[in-house]
Parts: sequence; C-alpha cells; structure tokens
Amino acid sequence: MIARAPEGVRVGVTGLGTHVPKRVLGNDELSRRLATSDDWIRQRTGIRERRIAGQTEAASDLAVPAARRALADAGVPARSIDLVIVATASPDMLFPSTASILAARVGATEAAAYDLSAGCTGFVYGLAQAYGAVASGLARRVLVVGSEVLSRLTDWDDRSTAILFGDGAGAAVVEEVETGGFVGFELGSDGTRAGEITLPAGGSRAPASPETVAAHGHHIHMDGLAVFRFSTTVTAESVTRLLGACELTLEDVDVYAPHQANQRIVDHAVRRLGLDPGKVLVNIDRYGNTSTASIPLVLEEAVRDGRIVAGSGVLLSAVGAGLTWGSAFLVWSGGGRT
Repeated sequence: MIARAPEGVRVGVTGLGTHVPKRVLGNDELSRRLATSDDWIRQRTGIRERRIAGQTEAASDLAVPAARRALADAGVPARSIDLVIVATASPDMLFPSTASILAARVGATEAAAYDLSAGCTGFVYGLAQAYGAVASGLARRVLVVGSEVLSRLTDWDDRSTAILFGDGAGAAVVEEVETGGFVGFELGSDGTRAGEITLPAGGSRAPASPETVAAHGHHIHMDGLAVFRFSTTVTAESVTRLLGACELTLEDVDVYAPHQANQRIVDHAVRRLGLDPGKVLVNIDRYGNTSTASIPLVLEEAVRDGRIVAGSGVLLSAVGAGLTWGSAFLVWSGGGRT
C-alpha cells in the first residue's frame, strides 16, 4: 500500500527520545562463548558491540525513559497524549500490552494504548498509524515507541543469531506541525515468507512446554541468507515506489535512516538505490540490531549531531518478520510543538 499525504495536512515528529541499557556486550566477550571472533562478526555484520538489558529489565522499563525524553523534547505533558503505540517483538508479556503499562507509568492515563507486531518494521508501521490518527482527527497527539529486549529471545549458543541482536528503545511524538511533516508511506507484507524469521513457541500454536523449551522454540529462528536477499531487493523497490508516488527523487533525500539490521544489508540496498553513501545514517556498530528501536535510535543521534535539521528530507525504511517492509519520507519540522 502507498499513501501520499494530501495537500494542507501537516503531521510530523516533534520530539524524540532514546534509552539503552548500561551493559555493553562486545564481540570479544561473545567469542569466548561461541566459535567466532571480533573480525568474523565485523566482516559479516558491521557490529562490534551491543547493549544488553539487566536481569529485571523488560521492554516497558526501557521504553519509559525513552518516552519521557521524547515528551520533554516535544515540550508536551504526558496527559496530552491521546494514543500510545508500542512496536515490539519482545513485549513484557502477551497481555496486557506493553503500551498500556507504559502509558500508566509515564502518566498518559487517558490515552488509548496498544502494541504493534510487525517485526523490525514496527516503528515505521507505528509512524504511519500515528500519522493517520492525527490527520483524520482521531487523535491530536500520538506517542510511538519501539522497545526491545531481544536478548531474552536470543539463543546464545546459535552463532547465526546471537551475534546480531541488542536491546534498546526509542520514542517519537507525532502531531500537527506548521512546516514539513510526513509526505508519504509505502508499506507491505509477504506472508508466504513468514517462516524465514520466527519465534515458534509461546503462542496458541505451540504453548510453552518442556518440549518447546528443549527444542529452543522460545528463541529467534532465522534463515539469514533468505532474509538478506529479500531485504536488499524489497528495500530498493519500496523506496523507489514511495519516491515515485510522492513525485520525489533521490536528490530530495538529505538523510537516509534505514533499519540497522546488518551493515551488509544496508550497503547492498544503498547500492541498488544508487544513493550517496554519505547520506546514510549508521550506528549498528555500537548497538547491533535493536529491531523496532533501531530507527529512532539512529534518528535521535542524527538530530543531536546536526545531521538532521529543520527542512531536511528524511527517508526511513525497514524490513522485518512477516515478512514485512515499510518506507516513509518526511521533511523534518525542527522539533517543538505548533
């Protein structure tokens, strides 16, 4: 699906906030457990370290400080939030939603709240839903959060996945803006490939049991090569469709913030697009793949460092479990509420 923002409707991001756990897990420490090395991991993923949540930290615990920082950045009180969307593959529990827990903890006690499950694409999906809610008048102000504690879902004896994932959270306040804002979205899913990234057990199909635990069914399973090929192709196709529908070109892109899945995936997608590598935001080397948190983490860094300023054309894209994908383009509004 492709949606272009109608003329006269301006909805954008007015605040960003992030949070990562204190513990740093470097490649050398991983190599003492797995048959791998720092050099092997860097060559294949671009990752040198990732953050790992503490024993008692869940997705909502990382989301709370990120959300509070986003609210402060936007200059708005929590009670003014009408809707809280938490995109996560690692919720506190199946229910209640992590969004409901988060809303209560930050003081958005009258907001509607729900979790969104779209794998690593979840934050882009969440932004699209927030845009739709504000543009339609259903909500005045929406808090979108990506929060992950993927270390709890990682099989630390599986070299193919243990080297990839990290924990973190990022949040954005979405509301009407005077200038800039979202220009369009392109979202999709190919469920015929759903088996390529799975967490097989713990749901209604395979409830927890001694057998599912023994089979590592509560850990992430991924066909890395298949996901790599799909991601590099669909990212370029999605971005091309989006820019075409919005009557934009690559020249309109000042900054590209891709999901930080794997440095090689990002590099291949950028080459397929023909995009200037100097426009690409990357921090996977320090955080690994944080799924739904990766785009807000890299966006907040770029705003803080001055790479994104008012008027910047910002391109976002992600691919995740489902297999889902999503791209968005916005003109940065410069922060602050209208």
